[in-house]
Amino acid sequence: MIMKRSAMASQRPSASNCKRIRMVSLPELRIPLLCAVGLAWLPACQSTVDPRADLVIHGARVWDGTGAPMGAPAVVQVGGGRIISVEPLEDVDIASAESAGVAVVDASGSYIIPGLINAHGHVAGTWSVARSGTYDEFAAMELARYARFGVTSVNSLGGDREGSFALRDASWGEQGPARARLLVAGPVVTGANPEELTLAVDAVARAGPDWIKIRVDDNLGTTTKMSPASYGAVIDRARAHGLRVASHLFYHEDAKGLLRAGTGLVAHSIRDESVDDETIGLFLETGVCYVPTLTREVSTFAYGEHPDFLDDPFLMSDVDSVQVQVVSDPARQALVRASGAAEAYGRALEIAQDNLARLVEAGVPVAFGTDSGPMGRFQGYFEHMETELMAEAGLSAEQVLRSATAVAAECLGRDDIGTLEEGRRADFIVLRANPLADLANLREIDGVWIGGVRVERSRK
Repeated sequence: MIMKRSAMASQRPSASNCKRIRMVSLPELRIPLLCAVGLAWLPACQSTVDPRADLVIHGARVWDGTGAPMGAPAVVQVGGGRIISVEPLEDVDIASAESAGVAVVDASGSYIIPGLINAHGHVAGTWSVARSGTYDEFAAMELARYARFGVTSVNSLGGDREGSFALRDASWGEQGPARARLLVAGPVVTGANPEELTLAVDAVARAGPDWIKIRVDDNLGTTTKMSPASYGAVIDRARAHGLRVASHLFYHEDAKGLLRAGTGLVAHSIRDESVDDETIGLFLETGVCYVPTLTREVSTFAYGEHPDFLDDPFLMSDVDSVQVQVVSDPARQALVRASGAAEAYGRALEIAQDNLARLVEAGVPVAFGTDSGPMGRFQGYFEHMETELMAEAGLSAEQVLRSATAVAAECLGRDDIGTLEEGRRADFIVLRANPLADLANLREIDGVWIGGVRVERSRK
């Protein structure tokens, strides 16, 4: 045999804690580099921990959100708030991290997935001067609650005040506060005609939002709906500012009109009738994402009585008690029961689930979203409920999780979150059980990290 030095021997010249030996060339066979001490053959060479790392989590199986299957036990290295690498457990010398003073977390037997991304939520929508704390403090508190439930980014679509913009800016630091990251739309754009709406878009755009938000809905025939001429003017003006429009809607025909006009996001389910091939074609042609917000419908009829989920320890362990009191008021419940809207929205939920299944099957990008934040739409908890409703509609656990991670990130125009790949922000959840086996395992939260900083689980 002829002994040759493999080119592979130079791949990790400074990261190996073992001696190199030459690779033996055999016909149609290459034996991988091995570590050797004298004549003893040992497992493949291990790398020392990357010098940029300030956190190492090892032993968990990683689902990285890219579409790859759940991996074998791995080592996740984090530095400066970003993912440095995800490598097989046997390839990294964990002791080298401990000796270098790097924070080390043993997550053996656990599962790591990217943090959940809510493409349609709200913050501080229930704040008032009667509540304790300022608007800014209340919004920050709600972002912390989102994070404790594993929701690491929220796209707040409407009602955002000045303080939300400051929270948005702070949330995208490399290692900022350990609460959910935030995108904002500012006030919902309203006006009586295209001219007024154009001026309203200009006013919101000056604040520097991530989106422009409109409502195209008559609330089951009780209000006047924005006309095609009006929403077309909003979309055109937003485009001139370099902004996309997120459209609240209910009706199938409005979805078609908004897609043709150039909306950037369909922010609710189509709920009045089944989507047809024309609508599917418009989604596929434009690439516009669809946000189901199934739990929004639940909130419209569930509080006609005391819903079972108000007794769920998972919710009650971290809940705004004021909201629980409001939705539990007997007089309010009687009003909900007497409302024809409650029954109508109950039927709408079934249509929405059927449409979701059809759109997913057709390949339309679906971004996870809940419309949580208004009264009785419990932030963090409703995201877990949404996953269950999506599964009930026929989506697999992997489809739901992809919608809530990589797909949602892409729909929001973010290439720094949504997956656990090199260079992405270190936003992830450590779970005690496999969510691909059962979405209920998303509740088995052992820890949440945002920008490599662990979220405090106890309420303040």
